[in-house]
Amino acid sequence: MVSDTNPDPVPPLPRVEDFFLARQPILNRNQALIAYELLFRRASSTQANVTDDLSATASVIAHATELGMENVIGASLGFFNIDAVVLMSDFVKFLPPQKVILEILETVEVTPEVVARVAELSKVGYQFALDDVIEDTPALRQLLPHISIVKIDIAGMSRDTLARLFDRFKGTGKTMLAEKVETIEEFKFCLNLGFHYFQGYYFARPVIMAGKKLAPSQMVIIQMMAQLDADVDTVVLERSIKHDAALGLTLLRLVNTPAVGVVQRIDSLKQALNVLGRRQLYRWLQIMLYAEPDKTRRAISPLLLMASARGKLLELMTQKLNPGKSNMADVAFTVGIMSLMDTLFSLPMEEILKHMPVAAEVRSALLSREGMFGDMLMLVECLEKIEESGSTLIPALEKLHLSNDDLYEVQLAAYEWSDSIAQVA
Repeated sequence: MVSDTNPDPVPPLPRVEDFFLARQPILNRNQALIAYELLFRRASSTQANVTDDLSATASVIAHATELGMENVIGASLGFFNIDAVVLMSDFVKFLPPQKVILEILETVEVTPEVVARVAELSKVGYQFALDDVIEDTPALRQLLPHISIVKIDIAGMSRDTLARLFDRFKGTGKTMLAEKVETIEEFKFCLNLGFHYFQGYYFARPVIMAGKKLAPSQMVIIQMMAQLDADVDTVVLERSIKHDAALGLTLLRLVNTPAVGVVQRIDSLKQALNVLGRRQLYRWLQIMLYAEPDKTRRAISPLLLMASARGKLLELMTQKLNPGKSNMADVAFTVGIMSLMDTLFSLPMEEILKHMPVAAEVRSALLSREGMFGDMLMLVECLEKIEESGSTLIPALEKLHLSNDDLYEVQLAAYEWSDSIAQVA
């Protein structure tokens, strides 16, 4: 007998805001940003060991236009983890092929149907990466002709094993990506092997170097920050900038970006100083410390992106919690932007704060993650390493009295802002 009742309706896809969003930078051999891996976690998850939530990723792909790819990855590529279900689905085509790399997880069983689907999508312009390759297998070889990038997770792998594995793929013509690169030593080893791309936070870890000298432009910036603290005349500030022509040009590029919101084009340093005001000038100087003078303008510094995104995230969270208190928002921005200065200067944070006097609340946030700003900084750091810290996100949000909708909103705004700044800094 056939039932005349309607089948259970398909549950609606969750909203994009129902996920935690994280983006992890992928760099080339010149340490320039070329892509982000986008990770999504259900906001309701409290698991201690969070793995990528493929159902969450599927929902986000289905809502790709709502997500606004340009807001999350800017001009870079986006890596998306996919399983067999997502791969075989129609909504995978919601993603623009020119902007994404589809990353096939190691858990995907390589069947004739999977190989055919990868070949079909490759023909219409999609690029694929293989995730967590640990050996060369017959199944992998079936996919390899349609794969652009081979990712090797180096965590816990001996150097001899890593070198042998790399050699097995060296002659395939594929782009090789080292994942979970957490130290400068690991990066150098992978670089010497011949890896093309690198993923991990080695670039953001402070490496203390005795006697490291600051770049001349950094010296000028620090001098100007000290002059602003001393409330010197505008003529003195203008004279300081003119000592470094490249610095002046960078400042003019920055103040003419849409992120600043200036209607009329600014063509002179004097005009820039008058329009910006001292509070905003101090902020731009903090950002410009991270600009790398030895890189071409097309080589985006991942440290600048990370620091500016942190600063903007803390500022926007503070505005959510304390609307109308611009001084608090400025302090929050300073905490975020300064949180990577130990990496930038290769000095302990304690030593940096001896030469750059800050308020007590900034100091406690930077040194011990205490107070409201310290809590915000910890939340942002958890987001950056969502694979290891997924279970701490909900308590961190609750402590700050922020909703996941609030977090999602400020993340998109901060990412878009920092990406626009990095294009010209």
